[in-house]
Amino acid sequence: MTPSELRRQCREGLHTSLTSGCCPGYAQANLVILHAKVAADFEQLCRENPVPIPLIGKTEVGNPHRLTDQNVIHDTELDLTRDFPKYLVYENGKLVAAPTDISSIWQDDHVGFLIGCSYLFDTALTRAGLGPRNLAENKNVSMYITNQRLRDSGVFVNVPYVVSMRPYREADISRVSEITSLFTKTHGAPIAYGYDAAERLGIVDLEKPDFGDQTIIHPDEVPVFWGCGVTAQLAALSIHDIIEGPIIGHAPGHMLVTDLRDEDVTES
Repeated sequence: MTPSELRRQCREGLHTSLTSGCCPGYAQANLVILHAKVAADFEQLCRENPVPIPLIGKTEVGNPHRLTDQNVIHDTELDLTRDFPKYLVYENGKLVAAPTDISSIWQDDHVGFLIGCSYLFDTALTRAGLGPRNLAENKNVSMYITNQRLRDSGVFVNVPYVVSMRPYREADISRVSEITSLFTKTHGAPIAYGYDAAERLGIVDLEKPDFGDQTIIHPDEVPVFWGCGVTAQLAALSIHDIIEGPIIGHAPGHMLVTDLRDEDVTES
């Protein structure tokens, strides 16, 4: 299935499940939709924090059908209000809905931001015989809110850093890091690994992720942590009291599959 075909299935309500493993070799994207008055601050936040929130595209103000970078989506049918399998809608900082269509909620003063997702390097790891366990088990990756904070930008202050976790044997971590470091627009190399790193990051219980599914860590493995695009949603929620209207994001694990290939988001 091509990315265009998968987006069409999402648009028609035929695909509402996780997108991990879908369209191997194509980049997937997280979503944040914000009021235009904070868009510049958010874009700068992404530029100041490219590991957890690598910006790969954004919409024109009020137009969910057009991105400022046409290389991200090639076809003319793009609709950010229906092309994700599932969304999360927040009002006053609280989750109020998880619809598959937000076309009735989108506003003329909204800007949508697409953030790079690590699913692309999951494909590269799988090709190298180092596929993440969550893919093999058809689960969502484990994600944790840490005690680390982003660099501030305008109204976005003291935003928590979210990480994803994949377990690996220590002997494999060098190769895993080498592979993922090429994917600079989809979080890149691990930021930390090991149980001591989990403690430094403030992760109390690895068996209880804040987002996604639990991933079993075998006795000969350690947790390996990457920056995670769900950080962008926490950034958006941190300003719920200063903007009116809904804040919208994707449901974790339910991504937009773009037309960007491996070579478009890697450094050689």
